[in-house]
Amino acid sequence: MASKLFGKNIEPACAYCAHGFWASDHKMILCEKKGVVTPFYYCRKFVYAPLKRVPVKTPPLPEYDPSDFTL
Repeated sequence: MASKLFGKNIEPACAYCAHGFWASDHKMILCEKKGVVTPFYYCRKFVYAPLKRVPVKTPPLPEYDPSDFTL
């Protein structure tokens, strides 16, 4: 059911369900099965769609000096 891309224990949520799509206001999900629902709602028709997950932004890399690369 869940991909190993984000781990094996994925909590179901309509925000990344194959049946749900974001509404124009980006606050609610338009579900093909249940209608308008919140992003964290889920039902037994949940189908995981890994491409709908938004990855967590990584922190920026620290600044390096040229002296860091000399021997």
